Amino acid sequence: MKQLPNWIWFLAMGFLLFMMFQGTQLANQPVTVPIAYSEFNKLIAAGSIKEVNLKGGVATAELITPTILNDNTVEASYVTAVLPVGLDPEVMKVLQDKGVVVWSEPIEEAGWLGAILPWIVLMGIYLFFMRRMMGNPLDRLGGKSPGNFLTGSATENNKSDTPKVTFADVAGQESAKQEVAELVEFLKYPEIYEKLGAKPPRGILLVGPPGTGKTLLARALAGEAAVNFFDISASEFIEMFVGVGASRVRKMFNEAKKRAPSIIFIDELDAVGRVRGTGLGGGNDEREQTLNQILSEMDGFSGHETVIVLAATNRPDVLDPALLRPGRFDRHVTLELPDKPARKEILQVHIRKVPLSNDVDLDIVAANCPGFSGADLKNLVNEAAIAAAREGETEVSMHHFDEMRDKIVMGTTRTLAIQPDEHRRLAVHEAGHTAVAYFLPNADPLYKVTIIPRGRALGSTHMLPTEERHTFAEEYLRDRLAVSLAGRCAEQIFLGSVSSGADDDIKNATQLARSMVSRWGMSEKIGPIDLRQSEEHPFLGREIAQPSHFSEEMLNKVDQEVAKLLHEAEESGRQIISSHKKKVEKLIDKLEEEETINLDGIEAILGTKASKHFADQKTAFVKPI
Repeated sequence: MKQLPNWIWFLAMGFLLFMMFQGTQLANQPVTVPIAYSEFNKLIAAGSIKEVNLKGGVATAELITPTILNDNTVEASYVTAVLPVGLDPEVMKVLQDKGVVVWSEPIEEAGWLGAILPWIVLMGIYLFFMRRMMGNPLDRLGGKSPGNFLTGSATENNKSDTPKVTFADVAGQESAKQEVAELVEFLKYPEIYEKLGAKPPRGILLVGPPGTGKTLLARALAGEAAVNFFDISASEFIEMFVGVGASRVRKMFNEAKKRAPSIIFIDELDAVGRVRGTGLGGGNDEREQTLNQILSEMDGFSGHETVIVLAATNRPDVLDPALLRPGRFDRHVTLELPDKPARKEILQVHIRKVPLSNDVDLDIVAANCPGFSGADLKNLVNEAAIAAAREGETEVSMHHFDEMRDKIVMGTTRTLAIQPDEHRRLAVHEAGHTAVAYFLPNADPLYKVTIIPRGRALGSTHMLPTEERHTFAEEYLRDRLAVSLAGRCAEQIFLGSVSSGADDDIKNATQLARSMVSRWGMSEKIGPIDLRQSEEHPFLGREIAQPSHFSEEMLNKVDQEVAKLLHEAEESGRQIISSHKKKVEKLIDKLEEEETINLDGIEAILGTKASKHFADQKTAFVKPI
């Protein structure tokens, strides 16, 4: 209601005041009783009428004295009667003989404005509510006026209104930043490259997972370049009318050529650049016509030597091959998820305006966030600042970063009514993971263990690898399998039975063991043969099923080897827990009492045998139940 225009409120108030005024006038008027024409004649003949007003075939008469009418139930001073067609001359003569004053008013005819005014009001109300429900139709055509419909909403960033983002705000992607920064050098100093016969690239395609900084890099280029910069989303080319997208592409490139040298940035290129010939419309649908126009503008007959196209996508696998060939997008720049040093640089960018406590160590914060993108790290800093403000603190402390990292990775802390026996089982399960990870020589060092429920996990064991791993040794993977199945082993040893809490452990361990056998050749019986049944997408992080090219016998051998690896890992974990049973029991009791034990507490209970694993902490691996 607060969003209604002011004129509607004024109109409503005026209508209410008018109705109140009309009601007052009606209240002050005397009661008028309708009667039959025959009764009207009787009153005339009796000399009871003082005055008559004739208007539009209706006679309103004022009686000399109030008279009881309508079966002796109503006392009236005024009466009305409908006259027949044409007034009876005898009646007029009687009125004159009785000395009655007669008034006559002409019939008012409604003009043309009065006839159409109600329809105008109704149409206005209808259009108002339709616009509120559906929005402005012209806005749906891509602009505020019909002229903008064919030009789209591409915006030009001049020196005065360029985004306040520079290459200094882009951290952790040095190689990609260098590739993009060369565009500025090409456009500023073309003579250096022309001497050697070099030409600037026609286009640069930024490829990478979501949140790695593709759009941020383009915004930084707009802030650094001393040339005209146009940016648009690829989805804005597509409309319901065929040919509109192609027209927008032509006009955008023509405008860029007029203001050359210039740069065009197209975000989410896969919205329009998908492989042609797969739609229901064949080669004539709107999207494919738009793509054809982009291909022609980038490297057609006329060409564009002084217009460079920059585009971003996280789905390079669906792009048309004609877009990816040299001459169109000459360079493909891949932005990867940042490693630990890059994560630290990104954090330093985002904490510029955040007051930090002295206990904050960005090395540890970066180490605790493996797999985080630049957007994830920005969100981490923001969530930590929100947590500090919620607690009334003036600075962001280390525990705020730890708490928010756990919240992002595993979810918000849940308040569950856990029964005592289940609480004991959770402590046993997590203590098993912790003990096996502590004593195995190739396992990642521990950070903390907790049985506080978060998200879908009822507990978790946090581990900190000593280095950024790009390849995994077989010994490391076998120890990781043992750690995954150690919670189940602890339940068998201390409680005599297992529970469904090992569901996620078994799933992850099985996937890892199958990869060791079918992809990495870590089985002597199978050997170095690629037997994978799915292919992982490099950016989407999910697997796509592939057709099978091997026999059922080979599949059975793979299953046997996977089961063998899992049984060996389970036996290894069971032996470690059994050999340190008393220490593990102390860890279970302590964990059940405090619910969270950090690195120092774990080492105090289990001893210092594996203390060498805790030096040089780099990145974190969180193992939820």
